[in-house]
Amino acid sequence: MMSRRTALKMFGGAALVTLVGCSDDDDGGNNDGAVAGATSTSRPEGATSTPQAANVSPIPSTSTPISACTTLPRETAGPFPGDGSNGPNALQLSGIVRRDIRSSLVTSSTVAQGVPLTVALTVVDTQNGCRPMAAAAVYLWQCDRVGNYSMYSQPAVNENYLRGVQAADANGVVTFDSIFPGAYPGRWPHIHFEVYPSLATATTSANKRATSQLALPEDACNAVYATAGYEQSVRAMTQTPLSRDNVFADGVDLQMAQCTGSVSAGYTATLLLGV
Repeated sequence: MMSRRTALKMFGGAALVTLVGCSDDDDGGNNDGAVAGATSTSRPEGATSTPQAANVSPIPSTSTPISACTTLPRETAGPFPGDGSNGPNALQLSGIVRRDIRSSLVTSSTVAQGVPLTVALTVVDTQNGCRPMAAAAVYLWQCDRVGNYSMYSQPAVNENYLRGVQAADANGVVTFDSIFPGAYPGRWPHIHFEVYPSLATATTSANKRATSQLALPEDACNAVYATAGYEQSVRAMTQTPLSRDNVFADGVDLQMAQCTGSVSAGYTATLLLGV
């Protein structure tokens, strides 16, 4: 199969996919290594049938600048980025530009199981009147419901699920269909992401414009972690409250996603990304 880089060269970065995103955050410490079987000196950060996507409420479109926005705090990518910075590079995979990130690509068809979560992110330019960054690209990745990161954690080292790239629409919005991530020791429940100037440049971490993480609200986490498959997340989350999280302890207001939905219908998480 041709690589994504080859495809971009052949088709000139063809069709951009509309995205809508959510917020969650990555590990800020070495605790990720203990859970996923990897180590890092930076702050860190099971499957069969395809789950149903969450019902998504339309995000209001706007062609005018957002009245007020603040630059999102920059955070570590953690030890499991899969962006070529420390080995594996999911950005080069054929098919990585996608909205539904629940399945693995190319060498596996494994689908990550869990409560459906739609992540909708709105990317705006804080240096240009908070205008939507149309055509900017977002690379998003997260752990599965038991705390493993594809491409790194031993049980999922041969998988690449829960990773994907999307290009922002005219309103700066990207959307990913995923699952609610689990919690693991040392980190509050979160999702990682990188913002790139364009889809064509989202092939290596060297081109990224910003790296950050989003946190998930406690009430949604409590509801999800009471369901089958998330049992280990209950204790992990209580062991690491936001006040002790390596990334969010210094403030999480700009990174806390707004979540709506339910366990039965699925959740939608949204976040404004000031870049």
